[in-house]
Amino acid sequence: MTEIFSNPFVVMATIAAMLSSVASGIMGTYVVIKRIVFIAGSISHALLGGIGLCIYLYSIYPSPLFYPLNGALVFSLLAAGIIGWVYLKHKDREDTAIAAIWTIGMSIGIIFASITPGYNVELMNYLFGNILWAGQREIQLLICLDLILILAVFRYRYLFLAISYNEKQARLNKVAVNKLYLLLLALVAITVVILIQAVGAILLIAFLCLPAAVAGKCTKSINQMMFAGIGFCSLFSLLGILLSASCNIPLGATIALVCSSFYFILLLLKKEP
Repeated sequence: MTEIFSNPFVVMATIAAMLSSVASGIMGTYVVIKRIVFIAGSISHALLGGIGLCIYLYSIYPSPLFYPLNGALVFSLLAAGIIGWVYLKHKDREDTAIAAIWTIGMSIGIIFASITPGYNVELMNYLFGNILWAGQREIQLLICLDLILILAVFRYRYLFLAISYNEKQARLNKVAVNKLYLLLLALVAITVVILIQAVGAILLIAFLCLPAAVAGKCTKSINQMMFAGIGFCSLFSLLGILLSASCNIPLGATIALVCSSFYFILLLLKKEP
């Protein structure tokens, strides 16, 4: 085991995974309770449009304004805003809007990447990712993300709890449900942007959904679910790192497989009341 963690790439990947676990445990709890996993998936693929557009613009006008992260942030917040608006105004059409945004974002990204010589591979790196590529910049972004989410949850935890479990009752209690829902989606969007930089879209979905879902089966309160989600995500990441290093297989896919396996094992073992 000591030989595995003597590799600097593995050390950085482990740090990135632990920091990602904090964000995933916090936001994953709301994603699972609110049942917006499909929304998170849509945002994670829609932002590829912003990445592809910025890659193209940067090849023409090499300005910091057109860094891929900026395009990802703009497209993800735009996607979250549109999905939120459709949910609040046309609830019966939300699933269609989510699918449309998913498709539009990926299509824009692929088109612009295809007309930018030599950059189509970079777009695929965001989609499939590789946590072993995590560097100092990704670590700093993850630390900032964790701090933002901790502060946001500390400030709005009871209000987020209200709109997550019983939106109708929250409206009767004159809670600003619309604004809080849009804020929640914005936090999901920011989380998606930062995590996709570090781990890629595939592992991102596994992190945001599966550890929190496992935690939800084993806990009785939202606070317990968050802490358990962080713990499970960290555990799955460490197991994935050890398994990947031992079997010489891709790290991101291994962690995602560990997350999925534990979830289905728990479904088989845990009896519903």
